[in-house]
Amino acid sequence: MPNSIFNSIQYLKSVGPKRAEAFKSVGLNTIYDLLLYFPFRYLDRSTIISSKKAREYIAEGFDGELTLIAIVESSEVLRYGKKSLLKVTMSDKMGHFDCAWFQGIRFLKDTFVPGKYYAVSGKPVITKYGHLQFVHPDFDRIEDAESEDFLNTGRIIPFYSLPKGLKEKNIGHFSLRRIINSAVNQYCGLLVETLPYEIITAEKLLPLQSTIKNLHFPDSMDLLQKAQFRIKFEEFFYVQILVAMRKYFVKNINSTIKLSFKSRLLKTFIENLHFDLTDSQLKVLTEIRNDLESGKVMNRLLQGDVGSGKTIVALIVMLTLLENDYQAVLMAPTEVLASQHFINISGILENYGINTVLLIGGQSTKERKNALELIKNKRRSIVIGTHALFEEKVVFNNLGLVVIDEQHRFGVVQRSRLVKKGNNPHLLVMTATPIPRTLSMTIYGDLDISVIDELPKNRMPIKTVLRSEKKLPEIYNFIIERIKHGEQAYIVYPLVEESDKLDLKAAEEYYNLLSETYFSNHSIGLLHGKMNWKDKEIIMRDFANGKFNVLISTTVIEVGIDVPNSTIILINDAYRFGLSQLHQLRGRVGRSDKKSYCILITKNEYLHNFKSPIINLDYLSPTQKEKMKSIIRLNAMITNSSGFDLSEIDLKLRGPGDIFSTKQSGLPQLKYADLVVDKDILIKAKEYAFTIISDDVKLEKTENKLIKNVLEHNYAENIKLSLTP
Repeated sequence: MPNSIFNSIQYLKSVGPKRAEAFKSVGLNTIYDLLLYFPFRYLDRSTIISSKKAREYIAEGFDGELTLIAIVESSEVLRYGKKSLLKVTMSDKMGHFDCAWFQGIRFLKDTFVPGKYYAVSGKPVITKYGHLQFVHPDFDRIEDAESEDFLNTGRIIPFYSLPKGLKEKNIGHFSLRRIINSAVNQYCGLLVETLPYEIITAEKLLPLQSTIKNLHFPDSMDLLQKAQFRIKFEEFFYVQILVAMRKYFVKNINSTIKLSFKSRLLKTFIENLHFDLTDSQLKVLTEIRNDLESGKVMNRLLQGDVGSGKTIVALIVMLTLLENDYQAVLMAPTEVLASQHFINISGILENYGINTVLLIGGQSTKERKNALELIKNKRRSIVIGTHALFEEKVVFNNLGLVVIDEQHRFGVVQRSRLVKKGNNPHLLVMTATPIPRTLSMTIYGDLDISVIDELPKNRMPIKTVLRSEKKLPEIYNFIIERIKHGEQAYIVYPLVEESDKLDLKAAEEYYNLLSETYFSNHSIGLLHGKMNWKDKEIIMRDFANGKFNVLISTTVIEVGIDVPNSTIILINDAYRFGLSQLHQLRGRVGRSDKKSYCILITKNEYLHNFKSPIINLDYLSPTQKEKMKSIIRLNAMITNSSGFDLSEIDLKLRGPGDIFSTKQSGLPQLKYADLVVDKDILIKAKEYAFTIISDDVKLEKTENKLIKNVLEHNYAENIKLSLTP
C-alpha cells in the first residue's frame, strides 16, 4: 500500500495486527495519531556525568544542576525525633551517592526499587561526612534494557505515557520509543504545513516536519524548546481563531431593542436600597449601559467573588429592560438557587408592582400551568427558572434580556437555546467562580468581561482554620458559645446517606446524633439534596428567619443561601471537596459586619503545612497524587481569601477542562499547550488570530485558505458550536 500518514499503525516495523489492536485500545489508530503522541518528559543524556565527575565539579566550585544515571542499592526511611528522612543509596560504575527527601516521604518511599536504574537530576552537595548527596532531586525510571543502549547514548531521551493497554501487550518504554522512531523516520516527511508561511516567518517558527521530529527525538535542547513553542502556538492559534470567529459573529448582530435610561423606577429603586453600591458595581453598570446603548447585542460576562453583589447589578439591568416594556429572564443551574433568587427578588420588588415568575421542574402541574401563562402574557415581568426554561412550551412575551447565573455550569449550546426564545435579546452571564485571565481569553474569549473586584465595605475577613476530627468536641462548644450571642452556624457533610465504599459521615445520621448530644438544647435543621424543592425552601426560609440555630446540610447550600446572621461554617471531610466548592461554601458566612469562621475538618493524614510543594506530582501514583492535591487545596484555603487567587491554584491542580467544562464551550481540549505556564504564547497567538478574523471573518481571502482548510479538517464540529448564536 502507498505510504500515507493515515495508514494503520500495524504497517510500522515491530507492530503488526495484534499490537495494532493494543494501540487502537488507547486511541492510537493511524501513523498520524502516533506522530502526534508526544513525550511528556525528556532526559538530556548528553550532559550525564559519573558520580566521580560530579565530585570533581563540586570541588572546582560548580553550583549548578547535574544528571547521573545509577542503580538503586537501598531505600529506607530514617527517623530522628519527630522528623523523618527518606534516604536512597545509589551507585554507578564510578562510585556511590545518596538522595534525600524530607517532604512527601509517604508518597515516595515505595518508588525506588533496589536493582532498578534511575536518572537523577539536581544540585549535588558534599556532606560533612564526605558523601555525595542530592536533596529532593528530579528523577526518571530507566528501563534496564536501555541503560547502556546505543540508541540513547549521548541523546535526549523522550519519555512517553505508557497506557495499560500497551503494557498488556508487552510494549514497554523502550519498545514504544523504537516504534515511534520508525514512524518519525519513515513518515515525518509526508506531513503538510498547517500554519501560514507569513506567521512562520514573522515568528521564526520551526516548520511542521522539523517540529514533529524534534518533539520526539530532539537534536538539542534548543531545538526541543523551539519545537514545543511551535506546537503550542499552533494549538492556541486555532483555538483563538474559533474564539475570534464567534466574537465577531455575535458582535455583528444588530440589536432591535431600543432603551431609555430616564427611568423613575430605576432611580427610586437605587435610592431605596439599604446599602450603597460599591465603586466596582457602579463601574460594571456603566459598562453594561454602554453595551445596551451601542446598537449591538450585549454579550457580557460578569464575574465577581462570593458576596460581591452581582445579583443586585443583574436586577438593576433587568429593571431597565422592564421599564422599556421588555421581559427579562434569569436562569440558575439548580432548583435551590432558582427558588432562592425568586424569594429574594420578589421580596425586594414587592412594593414596586412588578411581576416575578418561577418556573422549575419540581412544580405541580397547576403551578407550572400558571407560570407558563404568566410568562406568555405578562410583558413586563422577571422570569426565574432552571433548565425547565428550555422547553418548547415556554413562550416569552418580548424577551429583551437573558441573565445566566453560575455560567460555568452551562454550555454554549444550552445558553443559545434560551437566547433563541427572544428576538436577539441581550445576554449577561454571571459567575461567582473567579476565572483566571488565560482561561477567560479562551473559554470566554467571545464575551466582553466585567469584574466586580471589591466587597461591600462592612464585610470582615473570614477566619479559615484546618482542624483534625478529634477537635470536633471543642468546635461544637465554640459553636454553642456563638449561638449564645445570637449567631447561627452551618455544619456540612459531603453525602446524605452512608456509603459502603466511602467512609463518610452521613448528614442524617449526624443530625440525629448532634440533636441528642451537643445541641440537645438548641434547634437544628436538616437540608439535603433528596428533599423536594418546596421542603428545601421551607428549611432555608426558617433558618434565615432564625428558627434554627444550626443547619446541618450537604453541599446544596453551596450557592444561593444568604443568611447574614450565620457566622460559622464547619465543613466535614474537607479533603473530599474541590477548591472552588470549598470557597463557595465559605462564602455562606461573612455576609455581615460580624466576625465569621470557616472550619475545615479533615483526617490527620491531611494535616500538613504544605504551602509550596516541591514534589513533582507526575511521579506519584494516582492515589498519592489525589491525596497530595487535597493537602495543597486545604492549605490554599487557609492562606488565600481571594477567589481569584484560588482560581489560579485550582487551574494548576485540576486543569481548565475539569473546572469550566471546556467540552461544552465549543472549543477543542488543549493537548499540548498549558494555560498556566504558556500565557505569553497564548497572547501572541491571540493577536494573530483576532487580527486575521477582524479582516476576514469568513476566511475567504486567498492568504487564509490554509487556515480555513485546517479548520474544516480538524475542527469541523467546533466550528458548529462556536458559531451557535
